[in-house]
This record gives sequence, C-alpha cells and structure tokens, in this order.
Amino acid sequence: MPSTLTGSEQAAEQYVSSVYESVIRRNPHESEFHQAVKEILDSLIPVFARHPKYMKHGILERIVEPERMITFRVPWVDDNGNVQVNRGFRVQFNSAIGPYKGGLRFHPSVNASIIKFLGFEQIFKNSLTGQPIGGGKGGSDFDPKGKSDREIMRFTQSFMTELYKYIGPDEDVPAGDIGVGAREIGYMFGQYKRIRGGYEAGVLTGKGIVYGGSLTRTEATGYGCVYFVNEMLESRGLSFQGSTVVVSGSGNVSIYAMDKATQLGAKVVACSDSDGYVYDPHGINLNTVKRLKEIERKRIREYVDEHPHAVYTEGCQGIWSLPCDIALPCATQNEIDADSAKMLVENGVKAVGEGANMPSTLEAIDVFLKNRVLFGPAKAANAGGVAVSALEMSQNSMRQSWTFEEVDAKLHSIMKNIYQNSVKASEAYGLPGNLVAGANIAGFVRVAEAMLAQGVV
Repeated sequence: MPSTLTGSEQAAEQYVSSVYESVIRRNPHESEFHQAVKEILDSLIPVFARHPKYMKHGILERIVEPERMITFRVPWVDDNGNVQVNRGFRVQFNSAIGPYKGGLRFHPSVNASIIKFLGFEQIFKNSLTGQPIGGGKGGSDFDPKGKSDREIMRFTQSFMTELYKYIGPDEDVPAGDIGVGAREIGYMFGQYKRIRGGYEAGVLTGKGIVYGGSLTRTEATGYGCVYFVNEMLESRGLSFQGSTVVVSGSGNVSIYAMDKATQLGAKVVACSDSDGYVYDPHGINLNTVKRLKEIERKRIREYVDEHPHAVYTEGCQGIWSLPCDIALPCATQNEIDADSAKMLVENGVKAVGEGANMPSTLEAIDVFLKNRVLFGPAKAANAGGVAVSALEMSQNSMRQSWTFEEVDAKLHSIMKNIYQNSVKASEAYGLPGNLVAGANIAGFVRVAEAMLAQGVV
C-alpha cells in the first residue's frame, strides 16, 4: 500500500527515526532514557515536517545530547564507623533558555539512565512553565531509608563537597526530588555556604522559609497537578467535586495532591508507599498520612492501626485496580503499565494526571488516549514544583518574600497557561485532545528557537 505521508512528512519521520537510532546506539542499556526520548521524538514529526529549519540546524541531534554529564564518588562514614561509598550524578542537559534547573533524587535505583531521562524531560517541562530555566537533574544511589539524621547529614555534606564545583545561582540550581526533602536541602545548603564563604540563596530551591525558601513550594507539585487536571475536567464539564480519587505514593507530591483534591470536593480513597497501598472507603485521613510520613517517617501500613475500617495490601500495583473517577500517579516512573491502564479504563476512570515523572509506560498512554481518557502528561501536569522553584529564585534575586496567596495565584496561573498552550499546540498540528503531543511540541519549540538564535553551541 502506498504511503499516505507527504514528502515533508516522510523526510521528518526518517530524520526523527535516525536520531532515535543514534540515541540507542550511543546510550546502550539506558532503557528509561530511550523511553523518554522516544515519547518526545514521536510527537515532533509534524513539527519537523512543517519547519525543516530545525532539521537543517541539527536541533534534535544537539537536544538529545547533554551539554555536560558529571559522575562522582561520594564517600561517607556511617554511625558504626564504617566507610560507605555511593555514586553521585548531575546532568546539565540544556541551558538555551536559562540556567540548568532540576531536582536531586536519592534512591537505590538511581543510575545514568534514570538521571538522563529525568534531565531530558526537565528541558521541556521547564520550558512549558514560561520561566527562564534550562533542564538538568541529579542525585545518588544512596538510600535514605533507615538512616539516622547524622548519617543523612554526613552523606549530604560529602555529596555537596563535590557538587558545589558545578552549581550556582546563574549556572545550575538543584532542588529536591524522591528522597530529598527539606532536611536534605538544608544540610546541602549549609555545606555549600560553608565552602563558598558567601550567602548565595538562589543556589538551591526548596529551602526552608527562614533561610530563603518560598511559601507554597512544599505544596507546589501536588497542587499544580490538581490545577492542571481541573482544567482538563472543566473542558468536558466535569470537576473534582464528588469524584473518587486514587493517588499513588505518600510523599510530598502525593500528600499535597490529596490535599488540594479534597479541598475541591473530591474523596481520596487510596494512597501507597513502596511496600503497598491502603484503601479507606471513608476517605484517606490526610492528617494521619502527614504525621506518619513527614514526621514519624513510618510505613503506610501503619495507617490501618488508627483507622481499622481501612485495608492495607502488600504490593503497589494493585492500587490501580480500585475503581475511581480520577487517578493521580504520584510515586515513580512506569508504575502504570498497559494492564493497569486497561483496569482503570474498565473501572470508569475519566482523567489521569501524572504527578510523578513518567509514571505511565508508552503502552499505558496509548490505552488512555485510545479510550478518550483525559490524560495530563508529567512534563505538563507536574511542572508546578519547578515553576514555584523558579519563583523562589526570583524572590531570592530580589531579596523579597511573597505571601502564600501570591505564590499560589502565580502557580495556578502558570498551570492554566501550560494547559492552554498544550491544547493550542495539539490543535495547531492536527492532534486535538492529545496533550502528550501538545505539551511536547509547546515545550520543544521554545527551546528550539532559543538554540537557533544562539548558534551551534
């Protein structure tokens, strides 16, 4: 059967395919990075067909290659006096529209592939916010679980003793991610300040309020995800009011997604951690979850000790078998596969908002789109955290502090703009309703235009 593609579309498809094959060849065994690149590249074929200048100037060849990848040793001493050695990473992926910006993840699964997939996604997520921030990411295979505060402090100080050489308020501004919260940011900021001998408040975001942090930063990713999903719902005359919601995870993003969803009238019936999930038909008691996870640092299974009507189940995957109107995957990458997506569809899910980074596999995304489920991709739906990080940088530069209400209003406006720009891009390229493509295209074009303007660098 003859191809129905035009000549320009065929050329664009061949170009994108050749770049992807090069990524596979040059980055073997990095499956997460391959997945992130493929998801974005497939969306960009109509852009290259319409704008061959991007092919001519090698934008794609450059954008898939990090500007800098740093790997380093992190030695530290545990409470028993034993020397431990972890591996640290920082990928500085793209600085076309601003200094590198992206979180630090401390988790045993961290490797070069994970960091590169996160950094690559960050380029487009940061672009979507409209803020002047480039894409970066970092972390370590250090596991903070079960570590004492003193062990956490010794590790983070050792980590920053190497990382400080490569970061700065106008160069690279890390923040938190999985395993890195206010405690870890505080220790790292203290070590950076000690080494540098000056007070550079804008070098890290997610800081405590008393030393340069921004109000609303703690809530930003979770709130932002719900704001984005609410825009999707309203486009079909739906809302959170009276809806049943399932949220995976029980960390920062999950807690504040549950918080905002509840404020908007939803009933959140389930959440999880890496061991299993809890289902509460009366609605999750957020105060209990906050105390268990943020203060006592316990496992979610202990929720049922205080709420005997709730049920705890070992293993995380089963959470997506629970009937719900809205699913908010806020735990980790690839937590929803095709089978889980099919279960959600069969149980009547109306909207899925990705609060985590790449929590749905490519096959799962196809299931959602084919069944006309409202789908908010991570680089759009979870951009609230980095958006408020950029607002924190602005406040640090001006030596000002905005109120919670001011920052929350700016966050709401940014998430609304991200939704609208993603919709416009999807429609402009003949893909109405496909916010995956719309977000990818809108994020890419801004970075590509900046790269064109700056020459081959």
